[in-house]
Amino acid sequence: MTICAYATFDDRDGHDDERDLALEAWREAGIVGRVERWDDPAVDWSGYDAVVVRSVWDYILRREEFLAWARGVESVTRLLNPYSVLETNTNKTYLRDLDVPIVPTHWSSRDLPDWPEYVVKPAISGGARDTSRTSDRGEARTLAASLEAEGRTPMIQPYLDMVESEGEISLLYFNRRFSHAVRRNPMLAPGMTPADNVQAQLRSPAPDQVELAEKVLAAVPTPLLYARIDLVRLFDGTPAVMEVELTEPYLYLSHEPRAAANLAQALGELVRR
Repeated sequence: MTICAYATFDDRDGHDDERDLALEAWREAGIVGRVERWDDPAVDWSGYDAVVVRSVWDYILRREEFLAWARGVESVTRLLNPYSVLETNTNKTYLRDLDVPIVPTHWSSRDLPDWPEYVVKPAISGGARDTSRTSDRGEARTLAASLEAEGRTPMIQPYLDMVESEGEISLLYFNRRFSHAVRRNPMLAPGMTPADNVQAQLRSPAPDQVELAEKVLAAVPTPLLYARIDLVRLFDGTPAVMEVELTEPYLYLSHEPRAAANLAQALGELVRR
């Protein structure tokens, strides 16, 4: 019998609406899934064949504690995704090292580029937390400087208004196999809330988007149970990476009938190999 932990956070409000879908698919694939809070000191992680990092959405408030937990878990059992991936991916400065087009990003409050609109956010964040959009260059500089004063690395990017028409596209891969893609609602469009970000529509990615996503995946040498590659198009139409979600991404399992089964199949392959 294969027993895997589904690592989550203290989800009293039920924000993780993918948990039951995933666990049912695991069961059908012959995998017993048990829900565990990642920060519960009473859990014996060594008793699991694998620990799957899922809705650990509070890690951004205590990243070092989360990484210490991940390192400890990996010392006693299989961690998916692996610790080395989590360590890199939980700080968006990884974008600087990608050898592919990314959304133009300025990493300091000094010498801001002259863009019509700015998006300012910290490099360690999620769900648009502490993210601002402004057309005022001075305000963008002040917002970035306030992050620096807190010891946080700012990311300043141009606001790409084409996301309001074309949207962001997310390509989902399980064990490096393409599962599905969705067009996501733009988080910073007028009237949008974080809850709106899970509203999406299935999309067939264009060949240049698939090529870019798979080039990003090829640069990660370790096993990957799941990966979500978020892309947008730049002003000239070039596809570019907005984020590479390898830690705790929402997987849009309810949007594609086979998605949860694809995830379960990938988990079985990695754990039983």
